[in-house]
Amino acid sequence: MARTKDKPSAPREPGRMKQMWQVFQMTRRYDKGSQWLMLLGFLAPVLVGLALALWFGDGNGLTIALWIVAGVLAGILLALVILGRRAERAAYSQIEGQPGAVGAVLRSGLRGGWTGNEMPVAVNGKTQDAVYRAVGRGGVALISEGPVSRTQRMLDDEKRKVARVLPNVPIMLISVGHDEGSIELHRLPATLRKTKRTLTKPEALAVANRLNSLQTQLPIPKGIDPMKVRPQRGKMR
Repeated sequence: MARTKDKPSAPREPGRMKQMWQVFQMTRRYDKGSQWLMLLGFLAPVLVGLALALWFGDGNGLTIALWIVAGVLAGILLALVILGRRAERAAYSQIEGQPGAVGAVLRSGLRGGWTGNEMPVAVNGKTQDAVYRAVGRGGVALISEGPVSRTQRMLDDEKRKVARVLPNVPIMLISVGHDEGSIELHRLPATLRKTKRTLTKPEALAVANRLNSLQTQLPIPKGIDPMKVRPQRGKMR
């Protein structure tokens, strides 16, 4: 009998330490100051722990060691927190300005009870400008992607649509970009988290379900590109 060929084994995922090292290398490549912030974040708790050990240790070796270990652990934790924040910012900087960048953030970068969809609710087929929507306890956020001069009208149109359906729900308009009054892409999650909470969790869920149901009421026929549809003159008469 012929031997059956061994199936190639799936490539092993890198270990946790290797992943962290890769994240650190990527972050350092796009953010030169991240390594110094991490070093400062590590040394500050260590120095504080050392000072507290000398102050409260009173010559007791065990007490001094415990304070120093606590400072080292706190330093490692703070350095990892800084790495996570700077790595997220570095990752966003690589996609900033590209179509769909806001959708990528809404898909994976939201916290604090906010939910969003990577698919926009309005798109300009010529310029690729888009408007996205997120829902949370702060209400409804409409987020534009593109220059303010081109997207402001799109934001206003979407705001009128939402206000017509949900007149008592707060609606805020956010522009992502580098224009005056806009915010950078990496600040979008923090901007949403800082929004004043006016809805309960059940209310926010009901708002999201209401908007999603309205969005799917009018399905697009298969085989038709909505960006290329033109009304026929004969039917306009």
